[in-house]
Amino acid sequence: MTSDDDEVRHEDAGSAPAEPMTPGEAHRPDGLDLARAAARAAAASPGTPARKRSSSPRRRTQTTSSGARPDDRDPQLLDAAMGRLIANHGWELDLKVQGVFGRWAELVGSEIADHCTPESFADGRLVVRTDSTAWATQLKLLAPSVVRRLNTELGHGTVTVIDVHGPHLPTWKKGRLSSRDGRGPRDTYG
Repeated sequence: MTSDDDEVRHEDAGSAPAEPMTPGEAHRPDGLDLARAAARAAAASPGTPARKRSSSPRRRTQTTSSGARPDDRDPQLLDAAMGRLIANHGWELDLKVQGVFGRWAELVGSEIADHCTPESFADGRLVVRTDSTAWATQLKLLAPSVVRRLNTELGHGTVTVIDVHGPHLPTWKKGRLSSRDGRGPRDTYG
């Protein structure tokens, strides 16, 4: 082959014309030769295990495609996948409690929900904040029926106690005329 033939061969392959090779020059890796050399270099790089070639026929222990039966690698329904995720992390009770917080008005009634809001839930104790001391007293009287409703929603024995807190009150502990052991104003704020 002459150097003119070498130029024609590169033009036919769709690449830019290469400079003609001299007869004493070694073959320059282009195209497929370059890709093979890169693959060999990647396989020989540190940190990657070398592939072992066996003389026996190749056996597959793990299939790469799904067969006729359902498999974990098949596309899953979102509901089933989320259910497994929630169960694996133990989030069932937390999600149920947050669902109760979101549907508080539906569960306890709109009148109670207008004046009482749930604040936290831990160890069977639900903390509820009211907007007046009168509603705090009313909710303390209604607590057994509210606990029953919540336990039907969350599961028996989930909520054991409702801890009712009144409204956040201003402090009277500041100023030069404050009394250290005084009981403060005698108003119920509501």
